Amino acid sequence: MSEIRFGTDGWRAVIAEDYTFDNVRALTQATADYLKRHGLSGREIVIGYDTRFLSGSFAAAAAEVMAANGIPVALASAPLPTPALSFAVVERAAGAGIMITASHNPAPWNGFKLKPSYGGAAPPEVTAEIERAVPSVRAAGGVQRLELARAEAAGAVRRVEGQSSYLEAVRSFVDIESIREAGLSVLVDSMYGSAAGWIAAAVGSASATRVTEIHAEHNPAFPGLRAPEPIASNLGEQMTMMATRGYDVGLSTDGDGDRFGLVDEHGRYVTQHRAFALLARYLLVERGERGAIVRSVTMSRMVDRLGDLYGCPVHETPVGFRFLGPRMRETDALLAGEESGGYAFRGHIPERDGVLSALMLLDYLVRTGRTPSELLADLQSELGPHEYDRADVVVRAEEKETIRARVGAWGPERIAGLAVEDVDTLDGHLFRLEGGWWLLMRFSGTEPLLRIYAEMPSPGQVEAAIAAGRALADGGA
Repeated sequence: MSEIRFGTDGWRAVIAEDYTFDNVRALTQATADYLKRHGLSGREIVIGYDTRFLSGSFAAAAAEVMAANGIPVALASAPLPTPALSFAVVERAAGAGIMITASHNPAPWNGFKLKPSYGGAAPPEVTAEIERAVPSVRAAGGVQRLELARAEAAGAVRRVEGQSSYLEAVRSFVDIESIREAGLSVLVDSMYGSAAGWIAAAVGSASATRVTEIHAEHNPAFPGLRAPEPIASNLGEQMTMMATRGYDVGLSTDGDGDRFGLVDEHGRYVTQHRAFALLARYLLVERGERGAIVRSVTMSRMVDRLGDLYGCPVHETPVGFRFLGPRMRETDALLAGEESGGYAFRGHIPERDGVLSALMLLDYLVRTGRTPSELLADLQSELGPHEYDRADVVVRAEEKETIRARVGAWGPERIAGLAVEDVDTLDGHLFRLEGGWWLLMRFSGTEPLLRIYAEMPSPGQVEAAIAAGRALADGGA
C-alpha cells in the first residue's frame, strides 16, 4: 500500500490508485488520534469538499471516522471553496478542519488538506506527526467508523451551510456598495470549481455591476482544461471573450477557490506576480495601510521594491502556505502571496483566498476609476520592468536525485549575462544574480515536476536563464 505524504499543501494522489477510501479513512484516523493526543478532540471538526469526482463521498467517509472517535463533526452540506472551510474553522472555534480537494491538480486527482484551529495550512511538524502514525493505523486495523446515517441520527455529524457568514466577512474588507454601484461588466471563470457563483453572490444580483460567469456548472472532468488552474493556458475562452465583448475585467478562481487569476480589459492575462504586486500597491497606496509583506521564494521581487518604497519589511519563505501562513501570523503581515496565485490578507484567515482577492481587485478598480491595463502601467512606471517565466520539466522518480545532485554541484559565474552573487537553498537552489534578479530550480511538492523559475529585466534574459536550467536538468550544462 502506498505511503501517504503531505506535499506543499496537503496530501494528493490519483483517485482509485493511491487516493482510495481506505487511505482516506486511515489518514483521518491518524488525524483523529493526533487531535486526541493534543487535547483537541472535544472540539468540533469541520469537513468540507470541492466539486471533484466523489469528493462528497470522501468527505462523508472522513466524517464517519471522526464521529466514531467521539469528535463532533460539522459536515458541509454542499461543495465549498477551501477559504470558506478555513473561515468556518475559525468562526466555529473548531479544533481543526479537513478539506477534500486536490486544488489545481488535473481531474484524476483528489486530496486531503488539514486546517488547524487558526484556519491556515497545517505546518510541517503537524503533518509529519500524522504521516508517521498512518502505517501503525493500517497495521493494527485501527480505523473506527460510524455509518453516516447513524452518526447524523445521533447528532455526532451535523450538516452546515458555509456560504452566508463567509460572504458577509469578505464583503467587509471592501466598499461593496461602491462596487455594486460602479456598473462594471465582470467576466468570471470559476473553472468548474467549488467557488462557482461565489463572486457573483458576493456582489449580489441587485447591482449595477454585472457579473457573467463561465464554466460554473458542476463537471469533475474539467472539460477543455488541462487542470483547473487560473493561468493563461487554461483561460483561452475567457481571454477571447474579454478581447471581443467589452468586459471591464476578467477574474478567475481555481478548483477549490483559493487561487486567483486576472485578465485585463483587452483579454491579456496578468501574471500572478503582477496581480500580487497590484494588490500590494492597492493596500499601500489606495488604502494607506502598512505592514510586513510575506512572499514565497518563487514570487516576483516587485513586492520587495514596493516594500522599499513604502517602508514595509518583506519576508521570504519556502513555497507553500504552511510556511507563509505562520510567518504571516508571526509578523502581523499586511498580505502574503505565492507564485501560484494564492494571496492572503491581514484580518482574515492566514490562508489563500481567491474570492476575497477578486473583490479587492474590483475595489481597486472602483476606487481609482482606472482600468486593469492602466493600473499595470502605473505599476511598471513605479517599479520598472520585471519579466518572469516558469518552465515545468517532467521528472521520473529514478531521475530525481541525480538531477538534484547535478543542480547542487552547478557553479556558474554568470546566468543570462548576469553575474551570480550567491546560491540559496531555502527551497530548491536559488541563484541570486546582480541587480536583484534570480533563477530558481526546485522540485514540486505535489507533482512529479522540476520547476525552473526566472525573473530578469528582459524577456530574452528570462528565456536564456530558463534554457540554461533545462540544459542542466537534461545533463547538458
